Amino acid sequence: MMSDTYSVAQPTRAEIDALTGPALLEFGTGWCGHCRATQAPLAAAFAQHPGVPHLRVEDGPGRALGRSFRVKLWPTLIFLKDGQEVARIVRPLDSAEIARAFSLIHPTANAGVGPSGSDPSPRR
Repeated sequence: MMSDTYSVAQPTRAEIDALTGPALLEFGTGWCGHCRATQAPLAAAFAQHPGVPHLRVEDGPGRALGRSFRVKLWPTLIFLKDGQEVARIVRPLDSAEIARAFSLIHPTANAGVGPSGSDPSPRR
């Protein structure tokens, strides 16, 4: 569920830590050129993971949530599973980079399945 605006109202770190399942936490601002440039590749990657919650948080000086995640540049995408950071991308350049991070928190239905429908990994 990709969001289209950055929220000024921020969840607390405790609320983020208590999340269950996969989620994407995005820090940035509406006026940031890098943030705007990221939206097309992010939307392309989100198309494969439509059920993943997307929390877009407006960041800036003194914003507690961004500081708790040590955000320094925008946009910063933090991929969470059960409230824990699994991957982080700062200023992503393409949807493939974002898709790789998504696969760590929310595998798609055909991930890891070969063309015959079998798992291609070797058995021991």
